[in-house]
Amino acid sequence: MKKASTITLVAIGAIALLFASCKNNSTATTEVSAEETNCEEVTTDTTITATNIGPAAPYSGVISVKEIREMDKVFENYTDEELDCSGFVVLCEYIPEIIQEIRYFTTYNFVGRRVDGYYEPYALATKEMADSLKSVSDELLGKGYRLRIFDTYRPDIAVKHFVRWAKDLGDTLTKVSFYPELNKNVLFKLDYISSRSGHSRGSTVDLTLFDIKSGKDLDMGGTFDYFGELSHPDYKDITPEQKANRTLLREAMLRHGFRPLYSEWWHFTLKNEPYPETYFSFPVMNIARKGRESGSQHK
Repeated sequence: MKKASTITLVAIGAIALLFASCKNNSTATTEVSAEETNCEEVTTDTTITATNIGPAAPYSGVISVKEIREMDKVFENYTDEELDCSGFVVLCEYIPEIIQEIRYFTTYNFVGRRVDGYYEPYALATKEMADSLKSVSDELLGKGYRLRIFDTYRPDIAVKHFVRWAKDLGDTLTKVSFYPELNKNVLFKLDYISSRSGHSRGSTVDLTLFDIKSGKDLDMGGTFDYFGELSHPDYKDITPEQKANRTLLREAMLRHGFRPLYSEWWHFTLKNEPYPETYFSFPVMNIARKGRESGSQHK
């Protein structure tokens, strides 16, 4: 990618930073290469490095299949349909109130490494999913909450990375944090890892709620991507407050056309998803072109 001047963003006052529109929050130090958008790279507890290429030019479409193929040989084996991101949007430009914490761009995830296909820390989604999620955001913003996004669209190459990790039974680096009650050899059997993911169809989101007044996430009684019964939406052994918080998120999502997953309180899929049979694999990055010449950013 074309490089520009590097700046250092230091988190000074987490609450003040969170209230600026559309943030990316990460819990690990990462290097971020991003085109200038309405989305600002910020972290609440570390220093990150970002690339700023100057003011955004008028929007002029999305990155083409040809540009994606030129970026990396890994995309040679995918069809044009699987690499077509024309039906997708950059979520934080569509819903500026969200908070992005794209876990698979960082090392803070069950793999313990940045996941294949996550080139930049952006949440991408189908236009239809973005429309419905905006309605959720508008409703909950009126009640004093913002949406914290952990993951949305997930490329097929990322799912393949998950599969390779799960088959490597000797890699237990993250067991204490993400699956302390399980042996790694049961992750496929219990459907925590699968060869295909609904996220790759572009209309699924993993999220929680951020309380504007307290400046903290709501206590859901468990963390994102924890493999165990604690993550089941109907898990009984949590406090009434934690159950109410899960219910608040769940009911808002259901009201605006999403369906839940039985094993993860944070996971929702648009009922009327536009690509129910297509598993995409274009990279997670800022797919919106800002008036730049075709291909100029990928030489």
